Amino acid sequence: MATVEERVERLENLMEELIKLNERLSKEMNKRWGELANKLGTIVEDIIAPAVSPVIKQYFNCEIDDLQVNRKKKDKKTGLKDEFDVIAVSDDCKTVFLVEVKSTPKIDYINEFKDKKIDRFLTLFPEYREYKLIPIFASLRLEEDIINYLTKQKIYAMAYKEWEYMDILNFDKINQLN
Repeated sequence: MATVEERVERLENLMEELIKLNERLSKEMNKRWGELANKLGTIVEDIIAPAVSPVIKQYFNCEIDDLQVNRKKKDKKTGLKDEFDVIAVSDDCKTVFLVEVKSTPKIDYINEFKDKKIDRFLTLFPEYREYKLIPIFASLRLEEDIINYLTKQKIYAMAYKEWEYMDILNFDKINQLN
């Protein structure tokens, strides 16, 4: 029969093993949640990207010559880098449509897009400085307060509409502002 000390030592060893197992499982779950969150973001981009060209054609009457999805660019001299969800270029219209896609739209994301991302785009893609830049914020669903905020910022809101695949939800309101 084991002594009390041997039983305590065995319990301590088991507790240590359980703690290590719990830490390993916790790290694994965090990794999986991160992968799932990243996949959700790319799923939304995968749904929205094919709709960009037809929506732009419908609302802006521009043919898209170059459509880039998940475009990463880095300036070797400055180290400035960014990733852009969708860049749609119409040479005939001399217009670049910069589309920011979010699975969960938030005001902070809109502010980041308008205050920083657009400037980074123009810095990283100087070839488009002579083009008109039209910002579009896209998601599967946009609440009315988000659409209103985008409209005030003169950023087009693109999402599912009840009877459409994807649509610009504030096109007329922004045109009234211009």
